[in-house]
Amino acid sequence: MNKKRIVVTGFGGVSCFGSDMDVFYDNLLEGKSGITAIENFEVSDYPTRFAGNVKDFDVGNYMDKKQARRVDPFIRYTAVAGKKALEKAGLTGEALDSLDKNRAGVLIGSGIGGMQNFYDGSNTIRDKTYRKLTPFFIPYIITNMGGALLAIDIGFKGPNYSISTACATSNYCIAAAADHIRSGQVDVMLAGGAESAINPVGLSGFVAIKALSTRNDECQKASRPWDKNRDGFVMGEGAGVLVLETLEHALARGATIYAEYLDGATNCDAYHMTTPREDGEGVASCMELALSNAGVKPEDVNYVNAHATSTPVGDMCEVNALRKVFGDNVKNVKVNATKSMIGHCLGAAGGLEAVAVVKAIETGKVHPTINLEDVEDNAKDLDFVRDGAEEHKINVAVSNSFGFGGHNSSLVFAPYKE
Repeated sequence: MNKKRIVVTGFGGVSCFGSDMDVFYDNLLEGKSGITAIENFEVSDYPTRFAGNVKDFDVGNYMDKKQARRVDPFIRYTAVAGKKALEKAGLTGEALDSLDKNRAGVLIGSGIGGMQNFYDGSNTIRDKTYRKLTPFFIPYIITNMGGALLAIDIGFKGPNYSISTACATSNYCIAAAADHIRSGQVDVMLAGGAESAINPVGLSGFVAIKALSTRNDECQKASRPWDKNRDGFVMGEGAGVLVLETLEHALARGATIYAEYLDGATNCDAYHMTTPREDGEGVASCMELALSNAGVKPEDVNYVNAHATSTPVGDMCEVNALRKVFGDNVKNVKVNATKSMIGHCLGAAGGLEAVAVVKAIETGKVHPTINLEDVEDNAKDLDFVRDGAEEHKINVAVSNSFGFGGHNSSLVFAPYKE
């Protein structure tokens, strides 16, 4: 069946490395860690006192200053990432004005939503009275509001909603956005995810389930996927957004094409609330379905941006899945972990990692996995790009994201070819 070809013409984001995605990728290529001490609230009593914090963030001209002060940080991140993606796509000014806004949509999700606003509002009710609660409380905590306010600002009238599948959120949103394009409903979609959970309630929640690393004395070495001494993930925050559009639409407006989105897949382990299947069966079947949907064979893939959170079970689950999918050829696939440098950005993780994949395709360079000093025995033959960035001509790339609840997702990208 002939499917509409979908291309990536823009990307934007916010992370601990700022909101310039070229700088973001340069830092990744250099193997820098963006993990720092948490300073925006008191953490001296916490067993984990560090994260991939977004610091000195300014919305600039991307959002009304008054509104920016009111909204939750995840909404601010959405606005900046989304508009920077449009800039990268050349969709500003007259080009944006001439776009058929009825055929353009926004699908940017969040795993948790406005947690800071929820925390602040709860304190207001407890310490004062419900009468002092802001009327913006509900609108600014719900997960759909980032994309909704962005659409209101830029006038996109097509599909607009949020998907929330924990740490797989961004990938689910990108895959669903592509489906809207393939169905013929729209020409252009902004798609990805945003998250801001580095606050007392977010940190406390993950501490309570013992999911976080406690390597406070060496926080920049705390996120260490596939390393025998890993002890949990490192929280991150931010947003990652792609501009997806039909090839015909992109060519008609003379857009720069950074990559092609071939297809994707989602499924569910149906196994456990927070723990993935150790054999990786669900993850493997998701990757296999994504490749089948994309019309490519496992041997065509030579790069995987792994979910790789630095958790004891999760990392090896993905290794087991990679073996199932790629067999003996797995040793010829470059596999890296963006989270080793920026932490786990939860609902925004897949969006930022999709940006990293697109930048890898654009630059012909894949970033290293840092802090991987003592590789797990069952993973020693995999190429985790441990010794620094490498020149690598990507044929087909897979980007994986998995979330609490057993949600699996895999996206397939490739260089654009006429």
